[in-house]
Amino acid sequence: MSDYIVRAMAADSQIRAFAITSRELVEQARQIHNTSPVATAALGRTLSAGAMMGASMKGEKDLLTIQIRGDGPLGGIVVTADSGANVKGYVHEPAVLLPANAKGKLDVAGAVGKGMLQVIKDLGMKEPYVGQTTLQTGEIAEDLTYYFATSEQIPSSVGLGVLLNRDNAVRQAGGFLIQLMPYTEEKVIETLESRLSGLHSVTELLDRGLSPEELLEELLGDLGLVVSDTLPAAFSCNCSKERVEKAIVSIGSKEIREMVQEGEPVEVKCHFCSRAYVFSVEELKEILRRAKR
Repeated sequence: MSDYIVRAMAADSQIRAFAITSRELVEQARQIHNTSPVATAALGRTLSAGAMMGASMKGEKDLLTIQIRGDGPLGGIVVTADSGANVKGYVHEPAVLLPANAKGKLDVAGAVGKGMLQVIKDLGMKEPYVGQTTLQTGEIAEDLTYYFATSEQIPSSVGLGVLLNRDNAVRQAGGFLIQLMPYTEEKVIETLESRLSGLHSVTELLDRGLSPEELLEELLGDLGLVVSDTLPAAFSCNCSKERVEKAIVSIGSKEIREMVQEGEPVEVKCHFCSRAYVFSVEELKEILRRAKR
């Protein structure tokens, strides 16, 4: 089944929830970036979260970017999503290899390290909304839970998982995002906390083959879960030669002039999808002329 997100409410609209199955888009990202197992897990978790957070926005042109900058060998993670759950992303150092952690799991926390998590929302206003928090664990789900509580003042629970096969291909990927409304009753909070505390891991639920609907049923089934709608989720990059040309212009006339003087075509790769764009010397000269205007 293709990747998709479920949007739902529970406890008479006191809780809003999202769940995603994202195996295909995470596998696509793995293939594009040739990521190591730990890099696949880190990027896959962030892509799943980004898609759900994007799906929580209302405007058709709304955009969201998650930036994680840590001092670990992974360097950082960048993920961008729109309100239609189209998501793309990359890690700075995709080939990072680390031994398993004390639990025998992929050491995502060790790969990410200590640092900052930033969420940028472009909602069509004059200035984008920017929220920033320190990384709490580097495991990403816990860091986003902390971000929602401190930066957006929304009590939330985020669960993310990526499971790999022996050949490092993505076997399962997905997660959930549960958020409490300001008027949530204490009894509802206690029931939800009890359910979450009994949850072993998202990866275990995914490996059991649970769909996004079943994942939410597992967590919110006794709280009057009502599925609002579903929408497809996909790894999608909107890069183009025109966009890359604008990026070249932004580096300045001096650098473009040096490219022209070298007398060779220039290849520029998109960070998000690795698509290559080639600019001939004549094209670079034309870009230089426009940059001087």
